[in-house]
Amino acid sequence: MGNGGHPEKAKTTYREAMREALREALRADDRVFLMGEDVGRYGGCFGVSLGLLEEFGPERIRDTPLSESAFVGAGIGAALAGMRPIVEIMTVNFSLLALDQILNNAATLLHMSGGQLPVPLVIRMTTGAGRQLAAQHSHSLEGWYAHIPGIRVLAPATIEDARHMLAPALADPDPVLIFEHGSLYNAAGELAPSAVPVDLGHAVIRKPGTDISLITYGGSLPKTLAAADELAAEGISAEVIDLRTLRPLDDATIAASVARTHRVVIVDEAWRTGSLAAEISARVAEESFYELDAPVERVCSAEVPIPYARRLEEAALPQTADIVAAAHRAVD
Repeated sequence: MGNGGHPEKAKTTYREAMREALREALRADDRVFLMGEDVGRYGGCFGVSLGLLEEFGPERIRDTPLSESAFVGAGIGAALAGMRPIVEIMTVNFSLLALDQILNNAATLLHMSGGQLPVPLVIRMTTGAGRQLAAQHSHSLEGWYAHIPGIRVLAPATIEDARHMLAPALADPDPVLIFEHGSLYNAAGELAPSAVPVDLGHAVIRKPGTDISLITYGGSLPKTLAAADELAAEGISAEVIDLRTLRPLDDATIAASVARTHRVVIVDEAWRTGSLAAEISARVAEESFYELDAPVERVCSAEVPIPYARRLEEAALPQTADIVAAAHRAVD
């Protein structure tokens, strides 16, 4: 127990927090099971499900063949039959092999059946670059999925969200996609032992500020917070918004921030053209145009397949210095 009789926070990592969320879900509901490539005996490609096979057995921790279309389809079928499947896709790039299942079945069946066929499915996948995994494994395609009606798209950026987003995702009657940025798995920190409900409908202000709004999500949050610290040292007060949920977007939190700061930088690891950053920029223009004192700035990845070579990869991705430079363009 800590001071005043409060339980002490436990040191953990993003990976371990996600594993504990899976363990809690499996214990709480017999309908929940995990399926995907290497989730069982190998413990997950990124080690998230390590030890769960031994604890829950092969009926609930199911290794699948290397066919995303097949096992996502099986997950949809299980959800239709009353189960609560959690499907793990190794990386977002591979999810494109299941895009037909996600768009044409999971996202649309409730609508096309007149409300008779809900698909309470959770799909988890790793996204993002920065780990020298080359163009086959490194792209940020969350914005593509945020384009699709009928699904909810989540991007946990903190240990707390990794731990506590899964339960409300499983409770959602619609399909939920959870994008876990690969650079975050080793992120370490402290986690309060008590459950913290996560409101999937709202973004969260990670750092309040008055001079400029830095809007981001997922793996770009640490870089954006670092940029806010650099700006603070220069006397510029930056507010950092973590979107958390990419569909539906929390327009109200964004608009309220713009009304306070009157300047906006959007940080999005996806490509600039047709991006989530473009959508947010358009909404700011539609809803908060007369609040703006400077054009909206966007910091996105270079419009190239993500390179393998470390220095080229770093050059292609949004970095803290790029965010600081964009903020200066808006403020100066």
